[in-house]
Amino acid sequence: MTSQAIEKVVIVGGGSAGWMTAAALSHFLNLDKTRLTLIESDDIGTVGVGEATLPHLRFFNQKLGIDEREFMRETQSTFKLGIEFVNWGSGNDRYMHAFGEYGSAQQDMPFHHSWLKAYQNNEAEALSEYSLAVNAAKANKFQFPSADPNSVLSKYSYAYHVDATLYARFLRRRSEQAGTTRIEGKIAKVSQNKHSGFIETVTLQDGSVISGDLFIDCSGFKGLLIEQTLKSGFEDWSHWLPCNSAQAVPCERVEPLIPYSRATAQEAGWQWRIPLQHRTGNGYVYSSDFVDDERATETLISTLDAPATRDPIQLRFTTGRRKQFWNKNCVAIGLSCGFLEPLESTSIFLIQEAITQLIELFPDKQFDSTLSDEFNRLMNVEFEHIRDFLIAHYHVTERTDTEFWNYVRTMPIPDSLSHKLAMYKRQGHIIKYASGEFLDPSWLAVLSGQGMTPDFYHPSAARASKQTLEQILQKQTQAVKEGTSRMQNNAETLEAYLRQNSDVQNASSASASLYGEQR
Repeated sequence: MTSQAIEKVVIVGGGSAGWMTAAALSHFLNLDKTRLTLIESDDIGTVGVGEATLPHLRFFNQKLGIDEREFMRETQSTFKLGIEFVNWGSGNDRYMHAFGEYGSAQQDMPFHHSWLKAYQNNEAEALSEYSLAVNAAKANKFQFPSADPNSVLSKYSYAYHVDATLYARFLRRRSEQAGTTRIEGKIAKVSQNKHSGFIETVTLQDGSVISGDLFIDCSGFKGLLIEQTLKSGFEDWSHWLPCNSAQAVPCERVEPLIPYSRATAQEAGWQWRIPLQHRTGNGYVYSSDFVDDERATETLISTLDAPATRDPIQLRFTTGRRKQFWNKNCVAIGLSCGFLEPLESTSIFLIQEAITQLIELFPDKQFDSTLSDEFNRLMNVEFEHIRDFLIAHYHVTERTDTEFWNYVRTMPIPDSLSHKLAMYKRQGHIIKYASGEFLDPSWLAVLSGQGMTPDFYHPSAARASKQTLEQILQKQTQAVKEGTSRMQNNAETLEAYLRQNSDVQNASSASASLYGEQR
């Protein structure tokens, strides 16, 4: 059978999702043969609160040929080594989920088993003390990772705090320069083929008709194509992740400029703090079943570190995912896929992952269901793994001070998460996913940080002598201290880096891959 190539791709919606998609497709497709059109309306606002990212965005940008300094200048970005969690465990605690390893494996046995034996004998410090990324973040320092695999400075990664609105504008300019056509307007009608149900055209309010072969829905929560037109269905996860509201407000820049986000647990949810070059982003994600909007606003405003620069924006959402991300000739990307609260900065990552899989599985006009089935399977895996990681933050807590925390602490959890937590509690095992975003150090950071200690450690660690364990731990703490001492102040590193010319090779010299770092 002769393959018929896609000739017309139509993206419905802008924002981060729309323009990331346009930037990637304009880079990978031959726009002399494939017309790429993006429809958006300036009258429709974007959510624009997902400003903290994961390290994968670095590699997405590099793959598209984006210079890091230009990107950071244009989007007012800062460096991010991780997220600090405040009051999540006992209600009077803090820990760091940083993008780095804990110690070094001992004869193929994960470091944390050696640490666990010593810790249970009161012969080790907290696990966080054996992470360079954690200690650098707490010391307000930043240095680009080393390319030398033998250096402790190679054992961590970094991401960005980014103004999502500015990032969308930045990518829009690049996409239009590459050949993407932007059409201003609101969609009034969607027409489908009477026999196949495939989307054939969208009609704008001014009467313009845009036809396409492949339609990409980046219309946000409403899912104009994937849900309102194709009725793809939605799987509600609010019984596990009950937060359904958020208020967002920027405030003036706060000094010192720190290299990490902050998530502070509140009465009925949590509050974010994201440091940018020009301002600090803040927001309160909460469950309206446990606190009203007025009290949430009071909590948010009263806990800002600097004066707000505008009134808070109110958002409503339901956590969960679309039952089909790719339905017929329509692919959902961004919030039209579903919503998982931004506790671990996964919103932009999920956009990037959907784009990556779409390019990998890019169809022809036959739209073979084998491709869409695989896309749906892969995206479902990503959503479920992230879902379980987020639920763990709420479930693994000792807080009993409010109705909200009592609910999330005692609620039934997915079997997949229950099994993972049981394996860790029994013997410190962290089940490795064949695919999925968060690896062993991330789970260690959260479970250890919130007070979950395994009952036992791996038998291999039991054979290690007290002297051997002391040497292992001392070597790691010494490496962490020396590595941290060599780093510069975060703000100074950022300012010096941005002053350099963009034609100087990026300091982050890791090989670019649209898929992000090796998993």
